[in-house]
Parts: sequence; structure tokens; C-alpha cells
Amino acid sequence: MAMRIQGIHLTLLIGPGVPVPVPREVLDALTSVQVTNAAGDTQSGFDLTFALDRRSPLATLFLVSGGASIPLVRVIVVVTINGTANVLIDGVMTHHQMEPGTGGGPATLKVQGKDLSTVMGYIDFSGLPYPAMPPVARVALIIAKYAWLGLIPLTIPSVVEDIPLPTDRIPVQQGKDLDYVKSLAQQCGYVFYIEPGPVPGASVAYWGPEIRVGPPQPALSIDMDAHTNVDQLNFRYDKERKELPVVFIQESISKAPIPIPIPDVTPLNPPLGAVPPLPPKVTLMNDTTHLSPLAALMRGIAYASQHSDCVFASGSLDVLRYGQVLKSRRLVGLRGAGLAFDGLYYVSRVTHEIRRGHYKQSFELARNGVISTLPQVPA
Repeated sequence: MAMRIQGIHLTLLIGPGVPVPVPREVLDALTSVQVTNAAGDTQSGFDLTFALDRRSPLATLFLVSGGASIPLVRVIVVVTINGTANVLIDGVMTHHQMEPGTGGGPATLKVQGKDLSTVMGYIDFSGLPYPAMPPVARVALIIAKYAWLGLIPLTIPSVVEDIPLPTDRIPVQQGKDLDYVKSLAQQCGYVFYIEPGPVPGASVAYWGPEIRVGPPQPALSIDMDAHTNVDQLNFRYDKERKELPVVFIQESISKAPIPIPIPDVTPLNPPLGAVPPLPPKVTLMNDTTHLSPLAALMRGIAYASQHSDCVFASGSLDVLRYGQVLKSRRLVGLRGAGLAFDGLYYVSRVTHEIRRGHYKQSFELARNGVISTLPQVPA
């Protein structure tokens, strides 16, 4: 079943293993949907709110489905705009909360959950060996175990592939799959996250460097009369967040540590601001001396990219006026804010807020400096 909001259609699918469209009774009881998608390796989450009559059997069904009888209940939220389906979240229920109604009104049932990476944290596989397998192969093998959830692995080999010889050592997993995959990503200066879509029931499990390049989304416009599509917009300039990491590599003969400062500009993280501030803080990464030179550089590049942003913007928009769904982990243009803040930004966080007759998004943007590097913001 689908909920319609002035040309925007919301579809809710729930079920164990393979979710199916919910019946009309469930959709009629749905009062609000909130979905949060953030950049980096932050998990996405959702919050569904239902208004239920005290005699409604839906409350019991939801509570039973979240219990031991059905250990995994999958939830997919799809929004269709102008004929294009956008999968906002593909996750599992993790928490239920029931609030009785006041004054004879309907009770409120809140269902919360996180993306499919939560399933990777259920079972501890400590001690599982991975002979002669570099980190990228280990991650691909781990993700393959969750193919029944529709996970499609997208793994990028590291610049330095450490292939352990079985006669020398055999890597052994420590902890649950999610923790182990994230620890391998941290060692390579990578991120790991699950991107829902492109179709309902399928998701991309990405393990690789955080990429800040690609075609930008339609521009966010403020104070531009008929072209304005942003309800509110605030800016923050915080140069104290910027850090300059210094990695140490060990000279092979004398064993002397050699410090190397790492810039925050790479082909995968180009400057979006033409005038970045001088880093007020220098961070010494002393734990890189035992790594190879290339591995130490990768660790430093990842740290530099995570601490390069100093210009931040936050605001909200009406999706119907914007014309499509603003997505996180992508670039977007911003215009109408003045010379210092116009230009391209990286979308670091998006929250979808959906109610009947209402679909808005709150967003957070980031970049490394003021003044755009482009002569004109792409519309």
C-alpha cells in the first residue's frame, strides 16, 4: 500500500526476511515517518509512529514481531517522486515503545530501527580464520554471508594490499562481523556503510575510501524569489575543527622515525572552498611507525579528510518544491547565500520527516573553506 502526499507516494514494506507491502489498516494507522542518513560509517535509522485504537490488534502484532518469536523483522520505506522510486531505508526493527492515549484518544506506537548493518552485529565469529586473504577479500567474504538480505558488496582494494602468507601468519577474526569490518576499514583509512537501493530489497555494502567527487545534485537556492527551494539556512565557520595530521614512518636502516605532514586535499577529496583556514592544531599520529610507508600515508589521508571541514550549513527544505529527494554522501550546489558561502558542499546528514500532507528534509552540509572554487554554481 502507498500513502499519497500531493504527487509523492510513500510505500511501506514490513516482514520477516522478505518484506511485503503492509495492509491498508497499518498504513491508515501510520502518522509519521522519520529516516536519518548520515555520511561516514554512521548507521542510518528510522522511526515510525502509529496511532492505534486500544482494541486494535496491530499493537500486539508489532510487539510479537519484535520479540523472540520473529527475531528479524525487516522494514523498507520507499518514496516515489515523479515516477522515480527512492529507497530511504532498508533496515530491521530494534525497539518498540507504546504510549497509552490520554482523554480517550488513540494510543501511540513508536517503532524504531537501524539499517541492515545491524544484522552483521548479531553473532560473534571470533576465531574464524582467513588464510592468505587481504582485508578487501575478507570483507567481501563476510558480506557474502548476507546475500540473502540483498546485500551487494562494493569493495575497493587498498593501495597497499597486505597478503599474509599462511606459513607466516593466518589472520583471525576478532568480534562480530560489523565490528571486524569497521576495524579493517579503519586500518586502511576507509569507511563502511550500507546504501539502500537502487530497488527495494537490494542494498549496496560499500567498503572503501570516502569519496567526495561526482555530479552534484540540483542546487539549493535561498533568497532567489521563484527559484527559492530552501525554507531556512544557517551557516557556521569553525576553523578549530581543522587539523593537520603528521604521520611517522620508520627508516629501515637507522630505525629513526621520519615525520610527514599530510594535506587534506586528495583526488577523492578535492577542495570545495578556495580559501581554507590554516590548521590551528597539529596531530601527531605516533601509532603509524609500525606500518609500511604507504599504509601510514593512507591512515594519515583518511584522518586529514575527516578533519578538513570548517564551513558548515544546516537547514530544511520542502521536497515537493525541491523536486526530488536530497541524498547524503553526495555533492550539492548552494546559491543565493553570498560570495563566501555559495558553491558546492558535501551532504553530511539528511533527515526525512514525512506526515500526511507534509514531506520535509533537514540537512547538514560541510566543506573545507569559504568562497567557491567554481565560477558558477550548477543549477
